[in-house]
Amino acid sequence: MSKEIYITDYNCVTPLGFNVDSNWNALLEGQSGVALHKIIDNQEAFYTSMIDSDELNEEFNRFFAQHTIDFTRLEKMLLLSLQPLVEKHTVSESTVFILSTTKGNISLLKNKPELPEGVYLSKLAEKIAYFFGFKTKPIIVSNACVSGVMAISVAKNMIQTGKYKDAFVIAGDELSEFIISGFNSFQAIGSGPCKPYDKNRNGINIGEAAAAAYITSMSTGNEKFRFKVLGDSAVNDANHISGPSRTGDGLYASIKNAMTEAKVSPEQIDFISAHGTATLYNDEMEAIAFNRMDLQNIPLNSMKGYYGHCLGASGLLESIISMESALHSTLLPSKNFEETGVTQPLNIIKENQTADIKYILKTASGFGGCNAVVVLEKC
Repeated sequence: MSKEIYITDYNCVTPLGFNVDSNWNALLEGQSGVALHKIIDNQEAFYTSMIDSDELNEEFNRFFAQHTIDFTRLEKMLLLSLQPLVEKHTVSESTVFILSTTKGNISLLKNKPELPEGVYLSKLAEKIAYFFGFKTKPIIVSNACVSGVMAISVAKNMIQTGKYKDAFVIAGDELSEFIISGFNSFQAIGSGPCKPYDKNRNGINIGEAAAAAYITSMSTGNEKFRFKVLGDSAVNDANHISGPSRTGDGLYASIKNAMTEAKVSPEQIDFISAHGTATLYNDEMEAIAFNRMDLQNIPLNSMKGYYGHCLGASGLLESIISMESALHSTLLPSKNFEETGVTQPLNIIKENQTADIKYILKTASGFGGCNAVVVLEKC
């Protein structure tokens, strides 16, 4: 029998706050981090979700002012996210550190004639791991926008094999000229705050965040909360370098595999935390896949209207918020949704509502045709 794997602690750093409680309270009030920000000097402002740099530095100095090491903006976000977890849980010889990111310190490349060492994802992971005293070699998960969900899967599977006893999973990406320029070249950025699944959606908002979770097989029952990672799956539909499958094949297969492992039927799922980027083809693909799995009646939301798309951080951050929803027995609305704009029916949440949430389905899809899913159970 496989070991049971639990998420027993987590934290996040976002434009809505520097811990989970502040984020949850802001979400309950319907607040969004999405606003106009000037990212590229010679272009107009974009709707993005961005952490205030002055507030970030102030919060960082509260905890790390005594350290003389120079840290990048992203590294400060990651350190703040992970610090409360490391304080509460032991880092041992059998603890693994897993970093999820898509671009890492990509901003270091700006105006640099040579390639800075810190731009390598391995160096970023090593710097954070060394700071907190991790004893094993860091693992990096960088698979486009499914990275945050896949990092949970990697932790689960590595602990189940017996290679590690527990894991600290951290995810983060920051806004940069490189990322905004890339998505803008696809003509994928929305002209206003994004509207996932809505008839009038016209593109994505990019965001930034850091999130961290503690995952273990050594649950004692004395934790503040526990969520069992029941099932996981990652499938690539190999459709296109940037476009999702028109038939939802990859996401459908990922959901089916994860739910089969979890031994959970469609009618048992209480809530779906979907990817929901507000791009034309992604939202339609998800609607098709959910209907193929007979999940069209399950309450569903996208968090992109609150946080934007935080790339490698999005999957872990949104998993954390979905677990908070279960703990508070509250479903959050899919912000900015007004009128259905996909061809298949979905039960999109439109207002805060009370609900008993035991089984959570978290999905993510990304460039290159990748799709990842985890099924979580509130214990």
